Amino acid sequence: MKVVFHLSAIVFVAVCATWAYRVNYAAQEALGRVAALQVKIAREQEALGVLHAEWAYLNRPDRLTTLVAAYSDELGLVPLTPEQFGEAAMVAYPPQPDALQDAAAGGKNR
Repeated sequence: MKVVFHLSAIVFVAVCATWAYRVNYAAQEALGRVAALQVKIAREQEALGVLHAEWAYLNRPDRLTTLVAAYSDELGLVPLTPEQFGEAAMVAYPPQPDALQDAAAGGKNR
């Protein structure tokens, strides 16, 4: 009886050791993937920062004013003035469909 118990204990320890070994290497592999993804994220964030800086550089008002003056004849560009902007009240919104108007009128009369 002791021999069976000892053999089963040895088998149990071997199974647990194998399981722990596999779990350990799976965790290390997952940590490696996380580290690689963090490096990729850092690179993309840096590239995004560069793109934001380039966008800000290209949209400088003095540069855009120079471009408008240089290409106004070919492209029909004119400098922006405050009078060229409108207000939200000036937008012609489409009328509501009849079904929505009927439902709205029916709901008010109840």
